[in-house]
Amino acid sequence: MKKIKKYLKKIMLISFLLILGVIGSIIIADYLVVSKTESSLFENVTMIPTRKVGVVLGTRKILPNGYINNYFKYRIEATVSLYRSGKIKYIIVSGDNSTKEYNEPEDMKNALIAKGIPKDRIFMDFAGFRTLDSVVRAREIFGQSSFTVISQKFHNQRAIYLAHLEGMEVIGFNAKDVNIKYGIKTQIREKLARVKVFVDYLTGKEPKFLGKKIIIP
Repeated sequence: MKKIKKYLKKIMLISFLLILGVIGSIIIADYLVVSKTESSLFENVTMIPTRKVGVVLGTRKILPNGYINNYFKYRIEATVSLYRSGKIKYIIVSGDNSTKEYNEPEDMKNALIAKGIPKDRIFMDFAGFRTLDSVVRAREIFGQSSFTVISQKFHNQRAIYLAHLEGMEVIGFNAKDVNIKYGIKTQIREKLARVKVFVDYLTGKEPKFLGKKIIIP
């Protein structure tokens, strides 16, 4: 009986230390990502520096309940605002196209065209499966090591931090965020994704696909 109690105490101690380690990792990762990217984020279109290319990070257009995804809607609106203000000249829509039925880049391109953006100014990245893929492929495939990334603030922070780790000069334009209750699951997932940034960097994680280079005029 004493051996069993001793064993259980040991298990509890190990579990406690593991939980403490996870919480500590989340706090540290979040602090580093936020503190190192604050000066590279912009919300006022008149204040953001001009860049040749804007990279829109993908998300689904329609939610499972059939409603429009506000993350998608606000990213499109932010991109249009930047283009019309002359802050970007070309746009890369980078997202997931893992199946024929699911095509984030195509949805983003069509939404931008519907808003009056010329289709010859839009380039599609069909292999932006993750933020890491979108950032690295912007350089390796599209030849851009300095650009504006467009998404919600929490997403831009992680994308910019990844870009800085890769030695790239990237700034972010923050699209309007969604209601905290509406996006609570996304916010929780984001905290874990920030820890994964460091795991991927330390393990030398690379994009799932690269491919032929695409020239932007």
